[in-house]
Amino acid sequence: MRREAICRAWWAVLIAALALVCITGCGGKKRREAELRAAFMAGQIQALQQAQAQAQQPFPSVRVIGPVKRDTVPWVAGLTLAQAILTAEYVEKGEPKVIRIIRRGEKIDIDPQKLVNRQIPDPPLEPGDVVELSP
Repeated sequence: MRREAICRAWWAVLIAALALVCITGCGGKKRREAELRAAFMAGQIQALQQAQAQAQQPFPSVRVIGPVKRDTVPWVAGLTLAQAILTAEYVEKGEPKVIRIIRRGEKIDIDPQKLVNRQIPDPPLEPGDVVELSP
């Protein structure tokens, strides 16, 4: 059942991406690529949230989307954003340009520079959160 739901979600993402390509036509290549990237990430997040809602997970977790080695981080009380990123093993050079927490459909943007320089507190994560990292 879970595999079918994930498969359906990926097909929906693929169809949405193809529709976006058809709609945007011959506009600027960079703009089209940015729109495709945004649509792909939105579809990926939606598919992950749907699959997670349908799955009976044996333990609470946080999903990390982006260039990481581990896309699922076990949630423990007190888990913070920085701890989750370290546990997921971000693989790009330097820090991400975009960090976003998606919690129950609400998007929370985090300034990576301020997080790294400790100008803002390291936000705690909740079970089921999705962390989006973009280089």
